[in-house]
Amino acid sequence: MKNKWSVILAAALALQTTVTATASAGSAIIDKSSQYRVYQNDKAIKEFTTEGQAIAYAKNFSYAHVEKITNRVWTWDNLPKYKVYSNGISSASKDFQTLAQAQAYAKTLKFAQIRDLQQSGWVYATYAKYQLYQGDKTNANWSFASLAQAKAVAKYYGNMHVIDLTTNQWVWDNLTAAQKTSQRAGAKSYTITVAGEAASNTHYSYLQDAIAAAAKISGSSVVNVATGVTVHQNVAPFTVTQNGRSVKSFFNLENAIYYARSLAGSAIVKDGKEWWTNTPYLKVVRDDQTLGTFHTRQAAVYFASNLQDSVVMTSDGRAIWNNLSKMTYYGWNGTSNTNTVLSQVANTQGLDTTSPTWFVLTNADGSISDNSDPAVVTQMKASGIAVEPLVHNQFDNDLTRAFLKNPAAQTKFINTLVNRLVELGVPSMNLDFEGLYGGDRALYTEFVRDLTEALHKKGLQISVDLPRGDVAWNAQTAYDQAALGQIVDKVMIMAYDEHWSGSTEPGSVGGLAWIEEGVQQYLSYGIPRSKLVLGIPFYVRQWQLDGSGKLVGNKAIYMKEVPSLIAQNNAKGVLDAESGQMKYTYTKDGYTYVFWAETASTVKARVAIAKKYDLAGVAAWRLGYESEDLWTMLLQTK
Repeated sequence: MKNKWSVILAAALALQTTVTATASAGSAIIDKSSQYRVYQNDKAIKEFTTEGQAIAYAKNFSYAHVEKITNRVWTWDNLPKYKVYSNGISSASKDFQTLAQAQAYAKTLKFAQIRDLQQSGWVYATYAKYQLYQGDKTNANWSFASLAQAKAVAKYYGNMHVIDLTTNQWVWDNLTAAQKTSQRAGAKSYTITVAGEAASNTHYSYLQDAIAAAAKISGSSVVNVATGVTVHQNVAPFTVTQNGRSVKSFFNLENAIYYARSLAGSAIVKDGKEWWTNTPYLKVVRDDQTLGTFHTRQAAVYFASNLQDSVVMTSDGRAIWNNLSKMTYYGWNGTSNTNTVLSQVANTQGLDTTSPTWFVLTNADGSISDNSDPAVVTQMKASGIAVEPLVHNQFDNDLTRAFLKNPAAQTKFINTLVNRLVELGVPSMNLDFEGLYGGDRALYTEFVRDLTEALHKKGLQISVDLPRGDVAWNAQTAYDQAALGQIVDKVMIMAYDEHWSGSTEPGSVGGLAWIEEGVQQYLSYGIPRSKLVLGIPFYVRQWQLDGSGKLVGNKAIYMKEVPSLIAQNNAKGVLDAESGQMKYTYTKDGYTYVFWAETASTVKARVAIAKKYDLAGVAAWRLGYESEDLWTMLLQTK
């Protein structure tokens, strides 16, 4: 809520009038608020009123999904269901939503395997079973799924032979008997080694003889001594692992798979690449610790939803969902009018709590004006947005002083208010008592303590609005920040009106350095960061100066009006280093006008300050002053 100078702002802007009667239970309410949120991976990117709109937008992105904002119900996604591998290698470009799509792509590859990401192993696989050689030379293209395919290529060349990759043995060649005799009579070019050392003194001229001899020596290799090249290995290439530990090795991938299926958490590794696994594709992690693994997205998200600050990740490191603690977005409505409140909220994205002005202290005897509407609470709850009604004192210092000196009046006020809040079913309330006499400091603190205790007994929370102020003179005001911060659940720092309607010189509503200094001061009061919410302005103040440079007037301008104000008056802007904002100037009718612009960039900078100091959130004064597209940035910044 605005501080004491906001009364003048409210009058100057002729804000929406407060309704004087509670909306009837049967009032028709048109729900225009966002109902669905689009995510890419685990990052929110935009919100929509209907599921159809959300899905249409989400289809423009890969790894997207749509959630119902209420309870985060997952309603649509285009996450891949199948992944194509080529000899143990895959990538994001080989992910598909349907088996037919995966199979169509797999057919373009010589050896391809398809994994259903919601179960272990492969649902389709072709892989090399035979390797063709010319002498002791081969290449990757000479791998075949069948012996017939290998023979069909070999017929075009001489001195060819085939190794059965299942048995790792020489099973066919096209050498004549004379050629074999000739090779055996040639130079003894082959030797057998184990771990790089000679296994015997025997050397071989004919490669098949060397391979046959090596088969009898476990872990051996055949090396061409003339070239130093290992031309055959008697080492099983497929290793079955369980939970990362090697268990057994196989020459034949099929045998390795048959064995691995019997082991939970197993995988098959060759040359450092994972060819096959029955480890679930999804895992839930928190603080880099894996808490569980899951085959289905539904099971993983359900498990993670019960664990705060957890993330659902794929086995290849992609996060697809999280419930990490995020900055909370509050928005004051500045009105009790139901239609206005709903319209304001409908234009937001990522808003967590809305605060309509529903209750007013009307008399020193503790009487309250109640303009609350239960239908708003119901509708906002359905949209996943909490309602935190604002209670104010008309910013009347005399009225409030009399009230604070009357214990019976306070009891009446507290009982009436708390009972109504319980009836409404809201989780909390926002206290905005402003314009108090400094001498009422102790009385106000005690009142807040009593109100908080009454609310807590009913399971409700309370936030209190406090001016940014300054440590140099805050002790002279009615607000004991340090004490109040320990009592209430949240403190809303009204970090605006650095220069207000009564200021004697032009300036920013809230320069970024001034804002940050205010946060630092509130932290110096010993208030926990988790209780502090940074109030941010959605308005600017335009200053009018005469020909001599004398200040003659000012007025507040809605943030959404700033672009047209600049364009219509051809205002010239320069960066004001002190405020961190663009300072605009233009002349009209003999006067000079100046203002410090509030833009998406400056709002983002204010949110960044709250993040820098790890505050609980930000609160905007007020909803309706901003342009609708600002919320896309706020959602993505969140």
